[in-house]
Formats: sequence, structure tokens, C-alpha cells
Amino acid sequence: MQTIHSKATKAQAAAGTSRQRLAVRAQAVAATPAATAGASGKGEVARVAVLGASGYTGAEVVRLSHLHPGIKVTALTGEKQAGKAFSDVFPHLVAATNVPKLVKIEDVDYSAVDAIFCCLPHATTQEVIKKLPSHLKIVDLSADFRLRDPKTYAEWYGHEHVAVDLQKEAVYGLSEVYREQVKGARLLANPGCYPTCTQLALYPLLKSKLITAEDIIIDAKSGVSGAGRSAKESNLYCEIAEGINSYSVGKHRHMPEIEQGLSEAAGSAVHVSFTPHLINMSRGMQCTSYVKMAPGVSVEDLRKHLISVYEGEPFVKVLDKGVVPHTRHVRGTNFCLMNVFEDRLKGRAVVISVIDNLVKGASGQGMQNLNLMLGYPETTALMQLAMFP
Repeated sequence: MQTIHSKATKAQAAAGTSRQRLAVRAQAVAATPAATAGASGKGEVARVAVLGASGYTGAEVVRLSHLHPGIKVTALTGEKQAGKAFSDVFPHLVAATNVPKLVKIEDVDYSAVDAIFCCLPHATTQEVIKKLPSHLKIVDLSADFRLRDPKTYAEWYGHEHVAVDLQKEAVYGLSEVYREQVKGARLLANPGCYPTCTQLALYPLLKSKLITAEDIIIDAKSGVSGAGRSAKESNLYCEIAEGINSYSVGKHRHMPEIEQGLSEAAGSAVHVSFTPHLINMSRGMQCTSYVKMAPGVSVEDLRKHLISVYEGEPFVKVLDKGVVPHTRHVRGTNFCLMNVFEDRLKGRAVVISVIDNLVKGASGQGMQNLNLMLGYPETTALMQLAMFP
């Protein structure tokens, strides 16, 4: 089921990465959509609709699409913003002059669309997707199709799933783990931000039995954009500034998603202690995981295994020994930085991973997955470096 793949040789991995980078550079130089051959191999441009484009993840999809030579945004929806120019809603994207005005979902002409980014709220998404034409490739950024068990979904989200058949069809899109399944997907369930940051660090270690499935503690912190763009009292400046607070303690809805992936990796049920915190910054995420090593395993064994697993991967980087990952070093990027440290408690280790919650934790990984689904080089539109300072 999983495809954290063992590369045949270091040379093959390096060659594959080199070919990907050359392909992306060639597309950038060509600077025209016709320069990119997608799944058909005929150089067609994929016509993309963004449903829920007036939120943060929708805006990130449009920003990344503007950098993609093989994608043309043909429809944008925003129920409350319908009729407005996109740059009126997001002035920072004023240079994206080739996108249409926002419309309501029912006004989209799906015959003129090849693929969809669904950036709608949880629960709303399943109602919309079940009515969409079957020819569409769909990347869903909500939580509606991430959990494979309908009963688990109902338990954590408080209502029955209304598109159970589609829930069975959906492919979970943690790109580095399920790459081959993603390539053949029609409906893609894009992972949540906390599950992405956590699983990229822990999945390989559990799969290899280098850490135990017991006593995993995850201390997670996110920027405020993770709470969305809608007006909420808890997100006001005076409620957030100059402080930090935990939220959804013991009941955050990303917990079953994290446990679903880690249980698959371990081959047995995994239950974690997970507590998220809201940090006074706009974007960024850090997950600090406290784990118990298997007998005879060292911290360096964990580091070496992560380095081996992610060698040749374009977006996951294991830092040099002793270097602490910083959220500021992934800001605006699709990268995940990680490292492993000795815990003061004997036999335990500390694994730190960081991502941008809006990019690798949402829209960037969504674009990475759509690239795989449409046959574009995986890194297309995603190789920009971090914005710092």
C-alpha cells in the first residue's frame, strides 16, 4: 500500500531528480503553457476551477497556478464575493491578470474544466463534489474524504458522510508516501496540515520499526491562517497577539487522520497524544514529536534512515546534525524540513518537522498532487525558495 520507495541506486535517484529539475527549468524558459506536456503528452493546457477561491488556501492555489505553465484557471468561486475581480478580494495577487471574476458554484461551466481544486469548508465539500461531472480530476483540500472509515468520520465530525461511495474512491494524497496511487487518482483527499507535518517525520520511522508505536507525544504549533479567513472573535488581533494558546485539547479532528496513517505504517493500531497550539504568526507550522526508540536503536540511526528514505525527494530535507528546523525557513514554500535530536530521557528521541501550513500543508501539496495526477513534473510551480526575512 505504501510507496515510501527504496531507490534502486543513489545514481538513479540523483538522475531522476536532475531530470525533474531540468524539465521544470525548460518550462520556465519556454514561458508559455504550450511548452508543457501533461497527461496526454500533447502539450494541452489543463483548465482548472478553484471552488472556494476567496479563502486563504484558494488564494494560494491561484498564486501557484500563476507560476504553472501547464495550467489555466478558468473558473473561481466565492459565494459572498461573486461578481468581484479576484484582485479586489486579494490585492496582493493583482499581477494575476489572466484569471476570471469570482462566480457562484452553480454558475461554473464544468464542460470547460478539466480539474478542480476544492477549497470549501468541511461538510460543504462532500455535498458539492457528489454532484460534479465524473470527467473531472478533483483535489479536495477539506477533511471530507481523508478518513477511510465512515464511522470514524461520523464520530469526529458529528454527522454522517453523505458521499460514502466517493469516500471509498478517494486516494489519500500524502505525496511522498502514496505517489503511485496519486498518479491514478480521480478524487484526491489532500492531507491536513498537522497530519502532513507529523506523518512525513514519523511514518518512515514506524514503518522501519525504529521507534515503537507506544508513547508518541506530538506538540504542534500553527500560524493563525490555519484557522481560515472567516471573521471569528478568537482570531481577532487582541485575542491572539503577544501570546500562545492551546486549542481543541484532546479532541482535535486531525488526530484520527494522524493515527490512520501512523497505524498503517506500524502495521498495528497507533494512538498518539496530540495537542495543537495557536502561535502569533500568519503562517508556518512546527510539530515536535517525542518518541521511544526500539531496543538498540540510536538517534543517529533515526537520522540516517530519514536521510535514506528522502534522498532524491525534492521537497523533504533532513538537516545537518544538530541543526534545528525553523518555520521561517519554509515560509511560502512546499518544503518540509526535519531533524532528530537526543532526548534527556534515555531511549527517547525528539523529532522536529516544519512546513508552511498553507503550502506544503494545503495548496502546495495539492498542486504537487495535481501535477502527479495530470502527468506534469511533480515540482512544477513549486520550487520557489523561502521568503526571509
